[in-house]
Amino acid sequence: MNTEWIAVDWGTSHLRAWAMQGATALDHAQSDKGMAHVGPDGFQAALLDLIENWLPGAPVDVVACGMVGARQGWVEAPYSTVPSDPLPDVPIRVPGSDPRIRAFVIPGLKQTTPPDVMRGEETQIAGFLGARQNWDGVICLPGTHTKWVQVSAGEVVSFRTFMTGELFDLLCGQSVLRHSVGPGWDENAFADAVADTFSKPEQLAARLFSLRAADLLQGQAKATARARLSGLLIGAELAATRPYWLGQQLAIIGAEGVSRTYATALQRQGAFVETANATEATLAGLALARNMTRQTA
Repeated sequence: MNTEWIAVDWGTSHLRAWAMQGATALDHAQSDKGMAHVGPDGFQAALLDLIENWLPGAPVDVVACGMVGARQGWVEAPYSTVPSDPLPDVPIRVPGSDPRIRAFVIPGLKQTTPPDVMRGEETQIAGFLGARQNWDGVICLPGTHTKWVQVSAGEVVSFRTFMTGELFDLLCGQSVLRHSVGPGWDENAFADAVADTFSKPEQLAARLFSLRAADLLQGQAKATARARLSGLLIGAELAATRPYWLGQQLAIIGAEGVSRTYATALQRQGAFVETANATEATLAGLALARNMTRQTA
């Protein structure tokens, strides 16, 4: 296999890598060695364990995005302040790396008011915009911490982060609702719950407890409770972000399942939504960043 360079998406929980030939992925590997599971001196070893079989004789570029650039990461890649191009600066070179690799880390973006940060999503945004010249609008990047990003003239103008995914996990696993929520899905229950908190977000806390009461008093199915919980949280998020997306060109970049969930919720509120594959956007953005390193090498 003729590996030209290696693309890396290194988050809090997982490490994903691709052997690349130009813009084409030749092979893919991943591990659970995310930033949260790697010690301060363990980043290079975790990466080499994953990519060693891809390394050619000559030094190869490794371009990484995500939490690997955090203060607790492999090397700190300082944030750039919005409004900004999603990739405004050349990625930071990792000092003292194995002689078989030349490792670079992409900086994240920050917003001063209201305070907010992102790492990794800027690379997906760059990849998305790279294939869509003159695209203006709002990009939703759903996940544990969902980002809503305003884009104009090729720049990230502003963004907001919502902890909706983390709240869902906490409520499912650590609140009283853990007794009432289980696997499965109920699409109608999800849609009704989205509409409920979209119109009355101030009722969210009360609606959440009603899931427990409906289980105790009416034997509500655990799959229905799960769908309703998701719908209540996403509905409140859509109500809060309505000034962002209402009447705007709107795109979702994320994993297939969660992107479909957000798209369904938005479409039911009258939004026209385009969806994009998160992996494709990530690789396209990493390729753009790699070109930046080559121009300055």
